[in-house]
Order: sequence, then C-alpha cells, then structure tokens
Amino acid sequence: MSYRRLAASAAVFAAGISLIPGMAHAADPATGGARGVTTPDLTQAGVKDGPTFHSPADHSTRQTAATAPAAKSKLAAAPMAEAAGAANPTLAVGLDAFATSAHAIALDSSVTSSATPLDISIAWGDGATTAASASGTQIVSSEHTYAELGTYTVKVTVTDNAANTTVTNEVAFTTAGSDYTPYGPTRLLDTRNGTGAPKSKVAAYTSAHLKVGGNGSIPAGVTAVVLNVTVTGTTSGGHVTAFADGDDRPSTSNVNFVPGQTVPNLVIVPVGPNGYVNLYNGGWESVDLIADVTGYFTQTASSGYTPLAPQRFVDTRSGTGTAKGQLAGYGSFSTQITGLGKVPASGVTAVALNVTVTNPRSDGHLTVYPSGQQAPTASNVNFTTGQTIANSVIVPVGPDGKISVRNGGWNPADVIVDVIGYYSPQSKGSYLPFTPERMIDTRDPKDPVYGPLAGRDYIYTAMAEPGSGITGFVLNATVTNTKDSGFLAVAPDPNTLDEYDNDAAGPPAPPTSSTLNWTTGKTVPNLVQASTGGTGVIDFWNQSDGNIDLVVDVFGMYQDN
Repeated sequence: MSYRRLAASAAVFAAGISLIPGMAHAADPATGGARGVTTPDLTQAGVKDGPTFHSPADHSTRQTAATAPAAKSKLAAAPMAEAAGAANPTLAVGLDAFATSAHAIALDSSVTSSATPLDISIAWGDGATTAASASGTQIVSSEHTYAELGTYTVKVTVTDNAANTTVTNEVAFTTAGSDYTPYGPTRLLDTRNGTGAPKSKVAAYTSAHLKVGGNGSIPAGVTAVVLNVTVTGTTSGGHVTAFADGDDRPSTSNVNFVPGQTVPNLVIVPVGPNGYVNLYNGGWESVDLIADVTGYFTQTASSGYTPLAPQRFVDTRSGTGTAKGQLAGYGSFSTQITGLGKVPASGVTAVALNVTVTNPRSDGHLTVYPSGQQAPTASNVNFTTGQTIANSVIVPVGPDGKISVRNGGWNPADVIVDVIGYYSPQSKGSYLPFTPERMIDTRDPKDPVYGPLAGRDYIYTAMAEPGSGITGFVLNATVTNTKDSGFLAVAPDPNTLDEYDNDAAGPPAPPTSSTLNWTTGKTVPNLVQASTGGTGVIDFWNQSDGNIDLVVDVFGMYQDN
C-alpha cells in the first residue's frame, strides 16, 4: 500500500478562512509513492467575501451628566456637531464588524476623542459584555463568538470620566454560518412536464433557472439549498454545473453523463440574492433536468451538522438493519437511525447518507424518505440492470427516528445505507459555502498529483488544523478513466500531518464504506460530506485493482465556532 499527499491545512484568520499552501515536493507522473502538492488558493473562500456591517461615527449619541433630561433627549438624537462647546466635543465612535468564522465576529471601534483616558463597554447582543480602554483617538479591536447563529445588535459605549460624558453607537451584525432546515423531499423542477420551468429540454450551454427562495414554504433569504439533481434524455456526453444566480459560472461540475444515461447527484448549492439557482447544461446537446429539494440553509439558528466516519446501517445482502434478501420491486422497508451507532437517540432532524444499490435485476430507482409518510415522486438513486451505483442523500428523519427506502424498479435489488452524519439543534456545525474550487485533478499535468491513482492506493489531505473548529467539508468527487470496477472511499485519517511529515504515520485501515461505485470505463461523480475526524486529515482511497483518475472539487465546509 502506498499513498500520495495533498498537503493542505485550513485555518481561520481575522481576514477570513483560507487553505494554507503546504510544502511542495517533486512530483513524478508514475503511479504510487508519496507525492506533494500545493493547494488551490482558497483565500477568497468562506467568510472573507462576506459583508462589513458599518455604523459611522456620526450615528453616535451623546450624553453628559450636566445635561437636563429634556435637553439630553434632544441631544441624543442630534448630530455630533451639535455637541460643540461641550467637554471633549469630538468624542464619537464608529463601528465596523465582520465575520471571522461561522459564529464569530471581529469588531473595530474607531474612537475619536481628545487625548484623555476612555473606558469602553461592548454589549454583544447575546447577554455577553466586554470591557476595553483607549486613550484619545484610536481603533480598538475586539472579538466574540456567538453560541447560536442569528442577527445581533452590538452596542458600544465610550465613557470620558473626566468630562462626565459618554457616547454610544450600535450596529446590527449577522453571523456568517448557516443552519439546516429539512424540507420535503419535494420536486421543484422537471423539464419533462413543465414543473418549475418551461416544458422543454435545456439547450446545450444554457441554464435552467430554478426558483428556491420563496418557492412553496421555503423562505426568502435562504443561503444554500440541498437538491438531488437528475439528468435524463441525454444524447451526448456532458456535465451539469449548479451555481447561484448572479454569480459567475464556476469551472467545476456536479453531474457527469454519457449518451443515453440517466444519472442523479446530490448538490449543496448557494442561492442567489434573488432566490434562484442555475443548472447549466455543459453537454453538446439538450437534456432534461429534474431537481428535488430535501432541505435548505439559513443564517438563523436551526439544525447544525455533526459529521461521522461512515457507519453501515443497512445491507440487505447480510440482513443488517432490515430483512436479509433483496428488496422486492416496488417494495419498501423502514430502518432505525436514531439511537444507533453514534447517532443520538433524540433531537435528530435529518441524516446524511450514502445509499448504494447493487445486483438490481431491472432498471429502476430508489427513493429515500422519512418514515410515516407516503413515498414522494422524488428519486435518489437511478440504476440500470446489474449496475452498482451510489448517491449521497440528505433526508429528514421520521417522528419515530426512522427512514424508509422504496425500490422503484420492477424487480428486486440489494440496498446498502451508510450514515455519514446527522443534523440536530444540538449540533454546532454551521455551513459556510465557498466559491467552488478544483482541489485535485490527477489528469492535469500542472497538478502536483498528476498521474493515475493506482489500485488500493490513497491520497491523504490535511484539510483542517486540529482545534480550528472545522469539522467537515462538502466536496464533489469524480472518478474517470477507470481501468477496473471498484469504489472510492473517503474517510478521516487517524494520522496527523506532523506524523506523515516525520515518517511516523501508521497505515490507516482501508475503509469498507463506499462513497461512489463504478464499472470499468465509466465516469462517476458523487457529493461527499467528508469528516475531518480528530486530526483534520481526509483520505481518498481507490478501492479497485486498476488505475483511476480522480477529480475533487470543494464547495464549502462546516464549522462549529
């Protein structure tokens, strides 16, 4: 067993979130062996592109002990210029606030004053206060972390005790992270019948415009949405790219397809300020597109995410989690999720899964949905006779803590369900979307991991520094130029980056849970919600005996502070 290194570590700075380039080593295009790579420049990712919340100094209100109550009220509402002639007449404070992580704020209090000692009190809007001091005109920088997402009114009071005068200013600040709300599954788009768009195929190199915010009971102002996007009616090869309306279309892809193929993939995509997302057809000919929503993200407290190392909950081949034997055509089963493995017994609103179908005896699809309700028209995994294929699924959990799986094919098939995380109000992992970036492409001669990933080899990636609060990443992994059938496994590595750098790393156990499955010669994508584990290192394993090319795009991350 050998490995290749993608040396990256994520850190949080006052200016934003970035992946720090690691040491680069000479790369050889031969397969196998350790290789290094510098990471994509993600310094513009996460909160760095977020807004600055500003309240200028002339919004300050002034109060002095010598001011009579009636005059005090009038002066508090008046511009600071009216305080001329009073003690320390220039005293004022301007506020600039910006996010430094999913839950954290950095505040610059720009104090204008004569040269005299000043006391400063900052009320963060959640009951917490911070004391600081200044002497004359200066900028005082402060930081705070909120326990819950939301919008808070930050109030700064500057006191000149010698002049018996105070000024106050306020600024409204919204945390950068987003929490998840389960929804559906509900079909928002089907170009075959005119749901959500004109009844017509999406032409080559054009986009379907899908309304998300304000659609049904999805609120306006959502920051991102979870969609299961299916492409069908294909007559040429191509790809689909999902992106926020109003943004430039990224070079990344979410769904790859070949002629005659029906293929789904889960996407977590930012929503434009107008509430729309775009689904771009990058193929040579027109296609039909279907999009089913299973949840959305907002900048208000709801359900955070807890990633887990993949855990197998269902395998019909062995009788794990359900009856042993293939799931009959048009049959269904329910399986317990809460209270098993590392999933808590209560409070879980939705679960993140990797669902695999294998040995199907006819074409069909699987639908995953909350227990206690009828199966919706949405599909999660589409398959052909004999195919083994996986897809990521995020699905609400029923009131009894169970989910249900229905086989939409005519004949039986085996079903495998791996749990990779869960959403709950107690979970602190909030989502921060990135501008999508390509992280790995073994086909690219300019990529330091250029060259096929050999069978049973893995690439390890130091994605987060321990203690950074970064618990997981949202990725899209694609395998292509596959020389043998197999599967890709993505899992946290027990070794730290230091242990790898100092040749002290022990061989990690190859994961048995599949993230995506392929047959020889196929190109297959899948969404990956990858846990950083306790070390911040994530592995990508080629679990086949032949070479593959691997492409990984990064879309966002979860952070709990």
